[in-house]
Amino acid sequence: MERLDATSELQSRLSSLSVSSFPGISSKHCEDRPLDSLLFHYRLQNTDLSQSFNNTIDQPKMDETIGTEDSRQHLEGNQEAPTEQALGEKDEENNTAGDCQLSAQMPPLKPPTTWTSATLKELKAKLRTEKDSVVTVYRGDIMTVHVPTVPEGKRVCWEFATDGYDIGFGIYFDWTPVTSRSITVHISESSDDEDEEEDLEGPVSSGDVEKGSKTLTNSNLGEILPVYRQDSHLSVHGGSHEFPGEGTYLLKFDNSYSLWRNKTLYYRVYYSA
Repeated sequence: MERLDATSELQSRLSSLSVSSFPGISSKHCEDRPLDSLLFHYRLQNTDLSQSFNNTIDQPKMDETIGTEDSRQHLEGNQEAPTEQALGEKDEENNTAGDCQLSAQMPPLKPPTTWTSATLKELKAKLRTEKDSVVTVYRGDIMTVHVPTVPEGKRVCWEFATDGYDIGFGIYFDWTPVTSRSITVHISESSDDEDEEEDLEGPVSSGDVEKGSKTLTNSNLGEILPVYRQDSHLSVHGGSHEFPGEGTYLLKFDNSYSLWRNKTLYYRVYYSA
């Protein structure tokens, strides 16, 4: 009985409600649908609203998830950066190791065979008749004669003398592969200018020629005879050296230490089998 009374009371209250009390329901819908259908539709609307409200609440959680993924990717990127840096350092180490291997591949150079002769006048008289065998090395200058190795020869030989004063002389060997078979002469005003002019050869810094030449700047360059002042105005200075392999000899006539005097140089360079 109580349940029936409650149902009757609910139906009477619903009957007194107007159509406008149910948003989204027109009068046409009310006429076509029974009361129970209207109640069901109203519950559906409430259910949809509650779901929309829940979706709105859940939205920040999704944003938090996206933020967490971005942070994770940022951390992974930071972890990859040290790896790239380590790879760069490894490449530098490999380059350094390659340079060391190149230096290690160069065999030691044997000392030259040198001699002096008293036939000073005879050599000068002979060289005066030959082209480009008598030159002037001006004060402060260094003259470098580039002599490449040749397949038909086994040794390089040299002779030189000067008028009136001494001159510095030294021999070096450049292991860079030969690209020209011509003997060439290069003049520089100082060892610093020579460094810029002969990058490939890596010339030496002569410094005080009475103390010999100093550290070589090119790993491809080997020292056979350091630059020393020679009394070539008193006797003929000559010598020879056996080819250590393919490369280019650098014969240096050094007058960089002289502030006032130019030097007249008589010289010749030739190959021997």
